[in-house]
Amino acid sequence: MLKRKLSNKGEQMARVVVPGELLADSPRKTNFTYVENEKTYSSILGLFDEVGFRLIPLEGVYVPSLYDIVVGVVEEVKFAGYTVDINSPYQGFLPAKDSRYEYELGDVISAKVKQVDEVKNIILENARKLREGEIVEISPAKVPRVIGKKNSMLNLLRTATGSEIIVGNNGRIWIKGGNSALAARAILKIEKEAHTTGLTERIETLLREEGK
Repeated sequence: MLKRKLSNKGEQMARVVVPGELLADSPRKTNFTYVENEKTYSSILGLFDEVGFRLIPLEGVYVPSLYDIVVGVVEEVKFAGYTVDINSPYQGFLPAKDSRYEYELGDVISAKVKQVDEVKNIILENARKLREGEIVEISPAKVPRVIGKKNSMLNLLRTATGSEIIVGNNGRIWIKGGNSALAARAILKIEKEAHTTGLTERIETLLREEGK
């Protein structure tokens, strides 16, 4: 059992729960849960505070939201469409009727989250196959820092390295062409130092000095 400080009243014991795990035998309203047959279940992987009856998502776990861009891997091909690994406790599904192309097992794609229901069934759309290139994985919580305000950091990375870069909200970043190795190093540095000040200047220096 994990122990984590959940309130100002001291240390409370919280347990890790997985999607679909029973939390209460009665309907209860709180974030990241759903009610089925008058019982309350967890819809995420997280820490459950039984005293305060609340769920805290585990850091680094990607919980899909409407209109997110994700970089995923096709892990199952069905007649109706494609099951996609989106680096989350939940799988994405790309309906064949909404896809302009056919995909194979292992194909890397980018897509937009079209629909998320209360039990986190994820429907994808606007898929594009990402050919060749490489994937860097970071904590989804650090993705906004890689993008920057008004895409400032992402534009800096693209311009300095000449690489094509697609950033998924799910923490997967696809890089192709240009100085892709430098782009990957810079992205990992951003993840590591995301909480610090002066990061943009340090990234500019890294790109300038190692990009010569």
